[in-house]
Amino acid sequence: MRWFAPRPDSLLGQLRSPLYMRWQAGLSLFALVALFQGPASLHRPLETWFGPTLLAVPVFVYLYSRVYVGPRRRVEWYVAGMAATGLALWACNPFGFILLILASIVSALSPSWRRWLASVAVMGALALAKAWVFGDPLSTALWVAMSGLFGGFSNVAYMHSARKDAELRLSQTEVRRLATLAERERIGRDLHDLLGHTLSLVALKSELARRLALDEPARAQREMAEVERVARHALAEVRVAVTGMRRGDLGAELTSARLMLEASGVAFEDHVPDGLELPDAIEAPIALVLREAITNIHRHARATRASVTVAFENEMLQMHISDNGRGGLAAHGNGVSGMRERVRALGGTLAIDSPPRHGTTLSIRVPVKAQAGVAAESRVTEASLFPATGSAA
Repeated sequence: MRWFAPRPDSLLGQLRSPLYMRWQAGLSLFALVALFQGPASLHRPLETWFGPTLLAVPVFVYLYSRVYVGPRRRVEWYVAGMAATGLALWACNPFGFILLILASIVSALSPSWRRWLASVAVMGALALAKAWVFGDPLSTALWVAMSGLFGGFSNVAYMHSARKDAELRLSQTEVRRLATLAERERIGRDLHDLLGHTLSLVALKSELARRLALDEPARAQREMAEVERVARHALAEVRVAVTGMRRGDLGAELTSARLMLEASGVAFEDHVPDGLELPDAIEAPIALVLREAITNIHRHARATRASVTVAFENEMLQMHISDNGRGGLAAHGNGVSGMRERVRALGGTLAIDSPPRHGTTLSIRVPVKAQAGVAAESRVTEASLFPATGSAA
């Protein structure tokens, strides 16, 4: 319904609708069942409490939901409406104080913890006055105040943690944005350094060859041959530069994995040999496989711990990526097919151990020596096609 859709300036909207908060909000409403069970167990006449309770519950649920999906600046007004509804119902339903308890707990979701304490104090005072005037047990007022303090404290702690997580996500986004900007500037400088002088030389020699084409055809041909040689040399340099830009960095992916998982509450460990160096032909695909696996853990695993272990044995690179999440990873789902294809292209294997509710382990084995030979052969082939000759003056 439109009324219960989170606004951008609401609590759920600002925190990106966290699952924990939505479940907590829904489960807390089960306390409203006591509004009907309690008076019925005391054998109170239905006409004294049933009708008012039926009227009060929808009003309270609407105000309660607005605390989560409405503008945060109006949280205190919603809490005040919930407290008024609870006091009005308490006059005819002996369990109406439950609404006051819920109102005092969600008042902790206010932007200010001082307002939360003030709300708890006011509702405790109102409950005490009502109990005093109508002869209800004074312990009920104590229940309202203590529940608001202890239940609200958990909300205050959660909000503090959620704000820290949101700040961390924003800082990570800013770091990625600045890194992207710096990379664009570096690429621009590299391309200018690579192609600026070369293209100017090509333009000058092409213009000279055009002027010599009729008077000195032999010299014009020599100039065009020089243009062709310079262009091929520039093409080889561009290919080398692009290969470097596309190169995956396993160390950077491990750092990114730690930031992503720990920001979402997943403890992360990595065990990588010191001074790890891999051929470019291996490191780039392996880094992408690691990225996809970590993304799956973050999005789907519901894990609390994850680890990455890299080792060498018998000229084989072995990487194990494991978590203690819900398991049940499909052999061809969640990006597994893409990971398997990358590993298979390296002549390696990918094994999956993912029993339901017992976590997931990806075991990757890739021959290192053979791939290093392939990479070297590829470089030799490219060098033979595009010999690195000096640029013409």
